Amino acid sequence: MGSLCYFARMKPVVTDIERPELVPPGGEKKVLLHSCCAPCSGEVMEAMLASGIDYTIFFYNPNIHPEREYLLRKDENVRFAEKHGVPFVDADYDKENWYARARGMEWEPERGVRCTMCFDMRFEHTALYAHENGFPVITSSLGISRWKDMNQINGCGRRAAARYEGLSYWEYNWRKGGGSSRMIEISKREEFYQQEYCGCVYSLRDTNVSRRERGREPIQLGVMYYGKNEAGE
Repeated sequence: MGSLCYFARMKPVVTDIERPELVPPGGEKKVLLHSCCAPCSGEVMEAMLASGIDYTIFFYNPNIHPEREYLLRKDENVRFAEKHGVPFVDADYDKENWYARARGMEWEPERGVRCTMCFDMRFEHTALYAHENGFPVITSSLGISRWKDMNQINGCGRRAAARYEGLSYWEYNWRKGGGSSRMIEISKREEFYQQEYCGCVYSLRDTNVSRRERGREPIQLGVMYYGKNEAGE
């Protein structure tokens, strides 16, 4: 279901703040973290590291279009994982399976049933990998973004975990306690690639329509980077 990369543990630069100790469900210390991108996962990764949680990143995002954008986002996540010495699972880019499941939902709005399908698909694969590889807990960086519906995401995570006995979904609000602002701080510090749309082809289409209506140019891939320039959002 994907290749696993191990990186040597180093002493990376981290956000210097007092953090509460995080305790995964059941007091477990081993977690499989589904990551959608480096900007969203940066704060989640540093928070779990600060609490001494043994976690592995699971990068499964077949929704991202086009492939160039997919590779930009994945490579940034690999770079940050390597810097922190965190194991990284590079899962399949089975985009044809994603398109098959999205059929008939092409014109659904953001946060609608297509997004539920997309979250379900990604959590299902995360849960399966956790079940097959001895992870008792799964969670995701998806919910830290203010553009996402946290209830929608958590519902998908719970459904996926419920498929396997002994597997829990960690329903944690990564935005609270300044998490959302630290997400941006870390992104600027690391100069992460700054994506300008959610990820799928339909999100790219709708975002460009909105930009055109506001007199803005279409999105250019691989241009925006935190700390170097801003997307004006």
